[in-house]
Amino acid sequence: MQSIRGENYFETRKMNASQSVEKKAREGAHNLLVNCAAVVAGERVLILCEDARLGWYETDVAKLVAQVATEMGAEVELRQTEGPDNGFVDDSDSEASQAKKAKLMHGEFDCCIFFARIGDQLRFDREPTKVRRVMSYVSSLAELASDYGRIEYQAMSELKHAINTVLLNAGEVSISCSLGSDLRGQMSPAGGNVTQPDDVTVLRFPVGVHAPIDASGFSGELKLARYLTPTGSRVYEPASIALDEVVGARVEHGRVTAYEGKHTDVSSIRAHYDHVAQMFSLDADSLLSWHAGIHPGSQYFLDAAADPDRWSNKIFTNPRFVHFHTCGVEAPGEICWMVLDPTICVDREPLWKVGELQLEYFAETKACISRWPSLQRLFEAPNVEIGLLDKSIG
Repeated sequence: MQSIRGENYFETRKMNASQSVEKKAREGAHNLLVNCAAVVAGERVLILCEDARLGWYETDVAKLVAQVATEMGAEVELRQTEGPDNGFVDDSDSEASQAKKAKLMHGEFDCCIFFARIGDQLRFDREPTKVRRVMSYVSSLAELASDYGRIEYQAMSELKHAINTVLLNAGEVSISCSLGSDLRGQMSPAGGNVTQPDDVTVLRFPVGVHAPIDASGFSGELKLARYLTPTGSRVYEPASIALDEVVGARVEHGRVTAYEGKHTDVSSIRAHYDHVAQMFSLDADSLLSWHAGIHPGSQYFLDAAADPDRWSNKIFTNPRFVHFHTCGVEAPGEICWMVLDPTICVDREPLWKVGELQLEYFAETKACISRWPSLQRLFEAPNVEIGLLDKSIG
C-alpha cells in the first residue's frame, strides 16, 4: 500500500532539521566563545556584524553567538558595521586610524568578536590592546553548525603548532602541483630549533592555516590558474582578475622575475600589479610568504566565478589550497595566488600530497591526531565542495 504523508509530516521534519542545526550551531558558538575567545561570566563582549546586504555575513550567526554569550553570563553588545575600510590599514599608527578603531570599538570591553572583514584587516595591527580580538571566518549558522565551526579550537591550534614545527625545522621545502608548479626553498638547517612566529595579533576562528612561511629563500616556477584575488588587507577595484589559461610565474629568491603564458593573460596580470602597486606605493614583484590550508571542514558551495574575492577569502583554509602573498614587502601583501591540490614536501617527504595532509607520516602531527579523535574523523571524511564548478582546469 502506498503511504500518504500529509503536510504535518513534512513540517515536522523541517522543524526537526532546524532544531538540529540550531543545537549544533550552539555547540559551535560555545567553541568560539569558550575554547577560542575564553569568555567568562561577567565579561563585556562586543560582537561586530558586517551588514548582511554586502553578501559576506549572515546576521543570524552573530545573533546566536550573542545569545549564547548572554546565557553564559556575559554582558553583550551587538553592533552592525560596514565593509572593509583602508583607513584601518594605511598608516595604522596615525591619529586618523586610531580614531577609526576607537569609533569602531568604542566602550570598555574585554573581548571583541568580528563577524566582519574589518577584523581581517586588523590581524597585523601591532597596537597594544587589552581587548581579546577574534576574527570569525564562519559566516552563517550552517557553517557554525558544521565541522568547520564545531571541531575543538584547541585541536586545530595543536595541529597548527605541530605543522609549524615540521615546516620550520625542515631543511628544504618544495611545492608542486599537477599544472607544473615547482617551487623550492631552504628553511633552517634540518632539525634546528626555530621559534614559532607570532603570525597575527587577532585570534582566528576557526584555526585554518599554519604560520606563513617566508618566501625570500624560494625559487622556481608557480603555475597560476583561474583568478588572482586580494589578501583580505586593503580594498581595491577590480578586486580580482580572471585568467583564460594557465600562466607560469618565475620566482628567484622571493622575487617574481617573469610571467609566461597567453599574451592577454600576462598583460592583464602586469596591469593589475601595476595598478595595485601604484595605488599603495608597493613593490609589485615581491613574493612575501605562503601558507596552506589545514582545515578539511572548510567548504564553499557557490561558484567561485560569481565572486572570486569571497571564494578565496573563504576557501583558503582548505588543505586543497596553498596560497601565496604577493605585491608588497609588509605582511600580508595585497595580491593572492591560489594553487589547487599542492604536493608540499618537507625534506622530500610529502606533508601535503595532492591537497591531502599526510598526518600519519610525521611524529608531531601523528601525535596530535592521536590526542584528538575528532581530527582523525574529520580527515577521514573531508568536505569536497570547494567552489570550482568548472573542472576544465586541472
